[in-house]
Amino acid sequence: MKVIATTAVALVLAALPALAQDAPKPATVTQANAAAPPSAADLLFDQPQMKNAAPGSTITYDYLRRSGIEKGLFGPPLNDTLTLKLEPGKSAEARDISVVMFSGLNRVPAGPFEDMTGNPVVSLFLENHLRALAKVLEANPRYLKLAIRKGLRDGATVTPTKVTVDGREVDGWRVETKPFANDAMEQRMRGMDKMTYTFITSPAVPGQIVSIEASSKDPEGGELLEEKLSYDQKAG
Repeated sequence: MKVIATTAVALVLAALPALAQDAPKPATVTQANAAAPPSAADLLFDQPQMKNAAPGSTITYDYLRRSGIEKGLFGPPLNDTLTLKLEPGKSAEARDISVVMFSGLNRVPAGPFEDMTGNPVVSLFLENHLRALAKVLEANPRYLKLAIRKGLRDGATVTPTKVTVDGREVDGWRVETKPFANDAMEQRMRGMDKMTYTFITSPAVPGQIVSIEASSKDPEGGELLEEKLSYDQKAG
């Protein structure tokens, strides 16, 4: 795997929304009550997730990144927030969205997004994650991106779950994939071939995205990377 220049990285990562376009096949799913769950692509990219988020409101996500890799290749632990400010879009289900992604020196340029029916936080998380992962692995980010795309399309499991919202349990979905398992380049991935991506969604939460997590551990259980974005109910 070769290093790609920063400008090329940006161009590749900008194409992440194509995950939805290139994922027409349903994911591997677990049956629940004899009804087939939706596909991973439908849950994460195709549904009008913003329709239950009121114009004029703000959605806040708590962000965590930490790693036990020597020499701190992912940088020091980071706790921050990502906020979406919503305004009316051109249709009842669409929103104009301004983004504040992290604070101070950690700030990452993002958005704005016009007339969005989907929640951009999925692509924002993956873009930021892949940028750091490609740097640490000295990898072609397109290679990593395509593996995640294929994992969501062909290797994801979608199972029903419960989410606690305002002290009550509501229905949700759990999407999980391990896109680098048995990867041809696993010897060069520094243990990241064990990376698990987990997405929790629920229509009871504004924007429908409850949490996104990328997690990998070494054979002894040590934490190589934990990166997570979680909907902040108190701020919402």
